[in-house]
Amino acid sequence: MLDASLRVTVGDGVSFALTVENAGNEPVEVTFRDAAKVDFVVYEDDREVWRWSEGKAFAQVLQPARFEPGEEAVFEESWPTPQPGDYTAEATMRVMEADVSARTPFSV
Repeated sequence: MLDASLRVTVGDGVSFALTVENAGNEPVEVTFRDAAKVDFVVYEDDREVWRWSEGKAFAQVLQPARFEPGEEAVFEESWPTPQPGDYTAEATMRVMEADVSARTPFSV
């Protein structure tokens, strides 16, 4: 079982950190769909206003990964040019086996 949490830091731009942890007692094996591994999306109300992967190309290669019990991984990206407002950030680990994502509100 993988647990996900999302931290948002507002400063010079907006920084996102998705932490994924194996909270179970058994190893968890996943397969990343492509080289992106994660994606970060920002919504204003229910309208998407920014997506980290937009306009980028990623190697289409399946990448296996194994999370041992208690092991965590942190994935970070940033939104360099936000406009003032109230938003919701969503981060998703792009794996085939499960929906591993987290959301949090923030303001700029």
